[in-house]
Amino acid sequence: MYLVIKILVSAVIIGIVTEIARRFPAYGGIIAALPLVSLLSIIWLSVQGEGSESLSKFALGVLWGFPSTAVLLLIVYLLVKNSVNLYASIFAGVGGWFLFLIIQQNLIGFFKTLLYK
Repeated sequence: MYLVIKILVSAVIIGIVTEIARRFPAYGGIIAALPLVSLLSIIWLSVQGEGSESLSKFALGVLWGFPSTAVLLLIVYLLVKNSVNLYASIFAGVGGWFLFLIIQQNLIGFFKTLLYK
């Protein structure tokens, strides 16, 4: 039952955001940029009894994913603006996200080895 409640609440929030975006695209984009999924996830994890250490690690993971997400959105924006098919733009954006995530992880590993020699 709890899973159904989580899904329904999350779906209602997504529905509201998309309706706002349909009527007011700029405001919808600003609202969509809010970390709604991250905050909802933290709330659901907390309600389910996860400890502060787990919530902290989750928040850090979201933070590490932010640069890659920015790359994804930039790619989608540029491609859609240049009349590339939406699905192709999303596919390219996800590819850019994944590639940037790998580069980011490798850079972090490289700098860790330099710092801890």
